[in-house]
Amino acid sequence: MGSLKDELLKAIWHAFTALDQDHSGKVSKSQLKVLSHNLCTVLKVPHDPVALEEHFRDDDEGPVSNQGYMPYLNRFILEKVQDNFDKIEFNRMCWTLCVKKNLTKNPLLITEEDAFKVWVIFNFLSEDKYPLIIVSEEIEYLLKKLTEAMGGGWQQEQFEHYKINFDDSKNGLSAWELIELIGNGQFSKGMDRQTVSMAINEVFNELILDVLKQGYMMKKGHRRKNWTERWFVLKPNIISYYVSEDLKDKKGDILLDENCCVESLPDKDGKKCLFLVKCFDKTFEISASDKKKKQEWIQAIHSTIHLLKMGSPPPHKEARQRRKELRKKQLAEQEELERQMKELQVANESKQQELEAVRKKLEEAASRAAEEEKKRLQTQVELQARFSTELEREKLIRQQMEEQVAQKSSELEQYLQRVRELEDMYLKLQEALEDERQARQDEETVRKLQARLLEEESSKRAELEKWHLEQQQAIQTTEAEKQELENQRVLKEQALQEAMEQLEQLELERKQALEQYEEVKKKLEMAADKTKSWKDKVAHHEGLIRLIEPGSKNPHLITNWGPAAFTEAELEEREKNWKEKKTTE
Repeated sequence: MGSLKDELLKAIWHAFTALDQDHSGKVSKSQLKVLSHNLCTVLKVPHDPVALEEHFRDDDEGPVSNQGYMPYLNRFILEKVQDNFDKIEFNRMCWTLCVKKNLTKNPLLITEEDAFKVWVIFNFLSEDKYPLIIVSEEIEYLLKKLTEAMGGGWQQEQFEHYKINFDDSKNGLSAWELIELIGNGQFSKGMDRQTVSMAINEVFNELILDVLKQGYMMKKGHRRKNWTERWFVLKPNIISYYVSEDLKDKKGDILLDENCCVESLPDKDGKKCLFLVKCFDKTFEISASDKKKKQEWIQAIHSTIHLLKMGSPPPHKEARQRRKELRKKQLAEQEELERQMKELQVANESKQQELEAVRKKLEEAASRAAEEEKKRLQTQVELQARFSTELEREKLIRQQMEEQVAQKSSELEQYLQRVRELEDMYLKLQEALEDERQARQDEETVRKLQARLLEEESSKRAELEKWHLEQQQAIQTTEAEKQELENQRVLKEQALQEAMEQLEQLELERKQALEQYEEVKKKLEMAADKTKSWKDKVAHHEGLIRLIEPGSKNPHLITNWGPAAFTEAELEEREKNWKEKKTTE
């Protein structure tokens, strides 16, 4: 998943850079929203407009940098990508955004479709750092593949001359410079447009579509048992066969796994160069055009099954990874060698300073010896002059002269002793230099051992960093779930608070209704008392005599004073009107 994410990021980087019109490193939010929606569509990721709006909702209405867009891109798009989308459609969408701004206006020997394929190949071979470039080793690899596909011979001297003229300030070429290099025909002289286009398509099929081998062969049917020519395409885990090489009418697939095998068959039924592909539930008989093609297909299918058993990637992806690791290793070795050279230079300068100090001391000692020798010679001359002038007095002062000669002999012995000491010092200096040379050899051995230990330590550190990255991703996933639960809890608390407020409002209304009911009840009792008092007065004045009047056909209510003046329906109607009036008040 990590390699898929890195490949997707390269194409998205081109699109983001193309949207950066003023080269400020920032893109407007409206453009990023459109880009995000298109990415979700081609990558088959559910689009979440609410999350998009929340991510870009802030006080700053200005454009967003690449670093500001990456958290949303990683969390809501790249982490949800599955390997079920059309990679060509995804790359074409990013290509469409950046081609008009960056593709050279100079006439090229290749079509725009071929330029698109070279652009996709560049993303596959480029380094995993931004801005994206392709280094000279990968350029040489790609040009060799194209030359081989065109059937030409590789001109190593021409490429070395191109590398010499290469701009030293750049470590490689951009995608558009690579397209221009291939499109101007510098390394495909003598080849026509169609040949170059076919070579680009062949390399594109191998590196991008993982096509390990393709070609026409005869296949025996499972039902009719007839032989039909099909165009076969071998990929890392499947063999697909079509009606023709335009790949428009697909007739079937042969699913490969570690349990499949391929066997050679003897000629039969008039068919030659036969071989058999055995799968879990089916067996496929295939006839190649010649023995060479048969052996090539058997070897290719066998290698594919072996890679499935080993769980290894396709050969071109594994080779690309090895080249990247080799470049990293060479870079580390070069940096280590430079560091060692600096240390050796510092140590050499220190030793030179020490030797210079010793040389000065030796010169000073030699100067002092010369001065003493000069003094000795001068003394000897004075003695000879004194001897010639005082020859007559020799007999008288012989004893004195002998003492002086003995004294001078002693001085001479001391001088010779000092000379011997200087010679011994010189021999010791030679031994010290020999010891220093031996120490340098020992130091070099220790440095090599330290370099090997540092290399092991760097590999262990890379593993630890990988584990740390996995832990960080797990922590981020847990934090996202925790944030979602917290949001649900807040929503539920808000709903509960609203329900409590509605309940309190209903309780208040119920109390008001009870109070109104008590007031109405008291008024009714007062009205009943007044009515009873009034009827007693009327009965007292009028007596018990009542006029006989025709009665209503409807049943009447009977009161203590006789039939009621209103029917039960009328009373209910009046009571209903009274309640509505009270409610309105």
